[in-house]
Amino acid sequence: MIWLAVLLLARGFAAPAAAQSAGAAPPAQAERGQTLFFGDGKCSSCHAVKGRGTAVGPNLSGIARLSPRAVAMAVRSTRTQYVQAVKTKEKEFPGMKASEDEKTVHFFDLSQTPPAAVSLAKGEFTATDNQTWKHPPASAELTNEQMADVVAFLRWAFLNDKKEIDPTEVQ
Repeated sequence: MIWLAVLLLARGFAAPAAAQSAGAAPPAQAERGQTLFFGDGKCSSCHAVKGRGTAVGPNLSGIARLSPRAVAMAVRSTRTQYVQAVKTKEKEFPGMKASEDEKTVHFFDLSQTPPAAVSLAKGEFTATDNQTWKHPPASAELTNEQMADVVAFLRWAFLNDKKEIDPTEVQ
């Protein structure tokens, strides 16, 4: 999965997202994907698109440039290198490190929806590889039709691409 993160990061900075006219309605498939992204798919609890959602997880502008099958593989992956098992005296939670300074490490607690910001003093916690937290879309088991809709939404939102995505392209 590290290769995917490097690819997404590199592609995310390769070219700016295409601008859309203000208030432009998405095509039907992208609109269904938008509904899933901000609703039952729960993508927006960690990702932001077009100023909506919570920008905790990786920026998805780069992933929109990948093939539909590659996007589906990334979304359906059950583990991510970004998430660590964080343990303090009081609790244990899946955490995504946001930043750190000389004395403090700032995490997002992914056990909460939306993820909550947590600041911990260095030495007051341990962080190890995640063994239990799963990427929520992997748990949601989106159908191929739903995944195609989400891919169509991401491509429309970031690239102004209005092309339909066939569900066989995300298998």
